[in-house]
Amino acid sequence: MDRVDGLAHYRKRFAGAETDLVYFDGNSLGRPPLSAIERMGDFMRDGWGERLIRGWDEAWLQLPVEIGDRIGRAVIEAKAGQTVIGDSTTVLLYKLARAAVDAQVARDPRRREIVVDTDNFPTDRYVLDGIADERGLKLRWIDVDTSTGVTSEQLAEAVGPETALVVVSHVAYRSAYLADAPELTRIAHDAGALIMWDLCHSAGSVPIRADAWGFDLAVGCTYKYLNGGPGSPAFAYVRDDLQAVLTQPIQGWFGTRDMFAMGPDYEPEPSIRRFLSGTSPIVAMLPMEETLAMIEEAGMPALRAKSVALTSFAITLADDWLGPLGVTLASPADSEERGGHVTLHHPAMREVTARLWQRDVIPDYRDPGGLRIGLSPLSTSFEEVHRGLAATRDVLKTVLLERAGLA
Repeated sequence: MDRVDGLAHYRKRFAGAETDLVYFDGNSLGRPPLSAIERMGDFMRDGWGERLIRGWDEAWLQLPVEIGDRIGRAVIEAKAGQTVIGDSTTVLLYKLARAAVDAQVARDPRRREIVVDTDNFPTDRYVLDGIADERGLKLRWIDVDTSTGVTSEQLAEAVGPETALVVVSHVAYRSAYLADAPELTRIAHDAGALIMWDLCHSAGSVPIRADAWGFDLAVGCTYKYLNGGPGSPAFAYVRDDLQAVLTQPIQGWFGTRDMFAMGPDYEPEPSIRRFLSGTSPIVAMLPMEETLAMIEEAGMPALRAKSVALTSFAITLADDWLGPLGVTLASPADSEERGGHVTLHHPAMREVTARLWQRDVIPDYRDPGGLRIGLSPLSTSFEEVHRGLAATRDVLKTVLLERAGLA
């Protein structure tokens, strides 16, 4: 499978990818591209070390929009001027959600509900809960199965004339359930609501058509499949016709029309830059450009095909090797409903995960009893998947024998 893989050569471009370590956590923190490591050294020495503060005027001030446009073009299919690199995922979720509900309530005071599912990522739920408390709004919960995600039937039942905003993850962080983004967006719009998409687990592994699907707002992180590094800043998408409608709730000088005027009043920049607040994290946003170049070169359809092949291979091995040990699939079996990772369920998985880490096999653990395998299409090989699941089988067998007193 590796010999016929058209993306196999990209693996050599990532630090540590050709070692014996099995990395099943590419959907949590991606491997660093070797070119990013080299580039960061050059930047520290030349860009920062030589140009010093001149770097802002020469290049850095434009980077949030320039890199945002690259993400828009290569990753989420959004035209220029709608995507920007900003703060952490949490802060951008807050900014866009607060702006959205305020605009909706101003338009129609009845719209005082935010719709979110019970298994959305904790940050999303916590941020929305805080906004509801701040603005006197109500959260309307969609109760979902942790092995799937929000369906069109569930959303249609939850939205109505009181809905201000719907927040959904495109790929569920636990199960990898791939939501029907165009259909859920249509349902939200038919109810008069805005919808915000969390793209953290889909950007770089699943094709996204933000403009064609009618997205209002979206936020995605860059340290997973975009390999931006620990804590690299997130990106925000705001549809162009909404930019002048939404009021930025964290008013900072980087989002003003003339930031160096240092004027007495806040006057927002009319473009996507209005959603910036403080000084842009330049050092933290540079590494992702190296992965964006690879995505531009390979194309998202090829990445998606490799991702589906990897996850399908993992499920086949898990069925053969782990199924007889009581392991069940906690992700959709149908690849059209599955993102770039696979979760395997067994009550012993917490202990199995800890022991695998000691053997340089690095998956994630997610309650309840979920071993999560994140397979980055640019840096993961089929041989690596085979080795990792063989190790999982052996460790699980050992744990079960020990628990039965037969080891």
